Amino acid sequence: MMTIADGQERKAELLADPDVPLLQAYELAFERIAESFKRRLRHIAGENYEDVAIAYCRGHRNDRLGELTSYYYEALWRIQQRPTITDMLFSPLIVRYPDSFTVNVRFATGYTTTESILYESPEHLTEELEDEHARTYHEESSYSQKQAAKYIKEAARIIRAEFPDPETTPFEERKYGGIVAAGGRRGTTFSSLLERVEPDRQRFTEPIDEPTLVDAGEEAKRTERELLCDGDVIL
Repeated sequence: MMTIADGQERKAELLADPDVPLLQAYELAFERIAESFKRRLRHIAGENYEDVAIAYCRGHRNDRLGELTSYYYEALWRIQQRPTITDMLFSPLIVRYPDSFTVNVRFATGYTTTESILYESPEHLTEELEDEHARTYHEESSYSQKQAAKYIKEAARIIRAEFPDPETTPFEERKYGGIVAAGGRRGTTFSSLLERVEPDRQRFTEPIDEPTLVDAGEEAKRTERELLCDGDVIL
């Protein structure tokens, strides 16, 4: 999670810089997220995680490890395609419990949520604007990116607060935490969201001994209902 928080802070810095194209900041953030998924795949299935996922998808294996690896591998593939795809929302939900954590990797149709902030990218504009309109559009786009930078910088702070460093934070202060995020694009308009999520403290009554797939919890159902009301979840 620290890698993702670092990526959000760097994205905020780039968005606030008028000399840096928005796409550069956008791609950087997804590179950090993709790297975190690769580390998770290596932890679950080792360096040959791709072989494990493909074998499961082709029906050559049918076990817990293959199913979980396939889930993360498909998510990684979709994340790597994100910078070039429009009208596809990436909305992960990550929740921490005393002896485990859950990751709901969600992709949905659409490009925004009910609570997202929006900002513009002149680099993605395909139509020609008259000089006066072009100048106004660029100024408004620059302002929207600076506002988004402030929001994303605060998002990084929330991530660090919800998932503090285990080496410096007492266990009692990091037993529970959670965030829901969302990012998408339609044409020149980008969206971003990150909010704290209250974990369901009664969800797991037995210790979790190994990585496995579980049914979506109340946190996932609630955030999907409240934030993704206009999109169909496809993963």
